[in-house]
Amino acid sequence: MGNETRMPDSPVPSAKGGNLQTATFGMGCFWSPEALFGHLPGVVRTRTGYAGGTLSDPSYRKMGDHSETVQIDFDPDEITFGEILEIFWSSHNPVNINDYKGRQYMSLLLYHDEGQHREIRHVIQKRAALGKGKPETEIAPYSRWYLAEERHQKYYLQRYPDAVDKLHVLYPSGNEWMNSALAARLNGLAKGYTNLERIIQEIQSGPFSHAHKETVIGLIRQIRW
Repeated sequence: MGNETRMPDSPVPSAKGGNLQTATFGMGCFWSPEALFGHLPGVVRTRTGYAGGTLSDPSYRKMGDHSETVQIDFDPDEITFGEILEIFWSSHNPVNINDYKGRQYMSLLLYHDEGQHREIRHVIQKRAALGKGKPETEIAPYSRWYLAEERHQKYYLQRYPDAVDKLHVLYPSGNEWMNSALAARLNGLAKGYTNLERIIQEIQSGPFSHAHKETVIGLIRQIRW
């Protein structure tokens, strides 16, 4: 198949012509947050990894002082960083994540620029005014981030081999499928955060040719879940 059959990968210009932005955060085990944010329109790529510590080249078995984190690329014309922060804080308990008090599972926000830092402070103030208190989240500037092992990427989607096989039809080279917006949506579907019809509606409203849309929709309708 030609490139027309492929869903767009990031970093790319957004559908509305703007530039993508990146957010990096930890909120416990990284499997569920990747699926949670991956199902959201405006999020075009997700991946799991390790950050926030000092150990060089961490791994799942040797994480050192790093935390499990999720990194997403998003279109701010579709979903704002402020909206991402509201979802972040409403979707986990910073005080006691996974009943684990070490750094592996932490409430962590790594801001990529001063604009994100200002927005973090603004959302904290807004939540405090609503009586929600100041969250016990570690907030720090982004520095280094390490991609997690393949088995930790799109964890819920990888539990369905037929879905992965179908994605390989659209993305035949390397881990291209894993970095796609479609894989992010299907990972959210596998976890139960969305449904197939919502994904199809998003594809139908996208800036793709009719033939491309029909190819993708036809393929994902054939997935055996």
